[in-house]
Amino acid sequence: MDELKIIEKIISEYMPKEDGLQKTIFEGMNYAVSAGGKRIRPILMYETYKLFGGNGDVIKPFMAAIEMIHTYSLVHDDMPCVDNDDMRRGKPTTHIVYGETMGLFVGDGLLNLAFETIANGMDYVDTADSKQVEAYKEAFKYISKCAGSFGMLAGQVVDKESEDKEDIDLDTIMYLYEKKTGELLRASMVVGAILAGADKTDVDIIEKVATNVGIAFQIQDDILDVIGTEEELGKPIGSDERNNKSTYVAHVGLEESKEEVKRLTNEAIELLSEIDGKNEFLEEFLTFLINRKK
Repeated sequence: MDELKIIEKIISEYMPKEDGLQKTIFEGMNYAVSAGGKRIRPILMYETYKLFGGNGDVIKPFMAAIEMIHTYSLVHDDMPCVDNDDMRRGKPTTHIVYGETMGLFVGDGLLNLAFETIANGMDYVDTADSKQVEAYKEAFKYISKCAGSFGMLAGQVVDKESEDKEDIDLDTIMYLYEKKTGELLRASMVVGAILAGADKTDVDIIEKVATNVGIAFQIQDDILDVIGTEEELGKPIGSDERNNKSTYVAHVGLEESKEEVKRLTNEAIELLSEIDGKNEFLEEFLTFLINRKK
């Protein structure tokens, strides 16, 4: 995929060189980011940016940053105090390779590097163009909120506190899906739209599309945790049951979960069609993403 090659190159440009007395943290950060993955979030950001006519380099620091933020969350999720997973994307998790303390530092380093990368990305902005400046600031604020305690982190908190509880209702599950998984997917698409100069109506549509995609993505993840294999997923299966997590699948069943994924997907594609521009790759990628087998 040409897009994937472009994105891998962009991400690598912003990763740290492995030197200095603290080079171990840089090695760990590079290990975590280069461990593979589909680069879903930067792809969504890039393709949404193109959907609205974006064609400059201003998107680059955000594409790198969203992958850093996502990877930091995985590094911390895998640690013994959270999900206690020892495999990620078919490779030993960061804390297994570098130890728990360094794993914590690697996650911290990636999160801080993400925002440093965005701050330095102002170099791509024509400061004499007030619209460009405002769009950059708005995109910065949006991604910051989605990553923080009102966004992804809120979902992680609810997810952790829901373990071993039998009375978790469906509304709570949907909340943590929308937050833990959905926030960064939503940030990816909305930031792409904002930086390309999309108007508020179109940004609102993209936000709704991304919300559907995020929830459907997590339900599909739950389905794969039940029916997938470790070889396909590159991580242990059955982790939800092992960690005593309440899931959408556990509440409504496998078949109804599959139907909900279809409904959310169809609704997202229909919403996307309301936008004047067209990006066939984006539509195909969203369909693939939600219905993936790994």
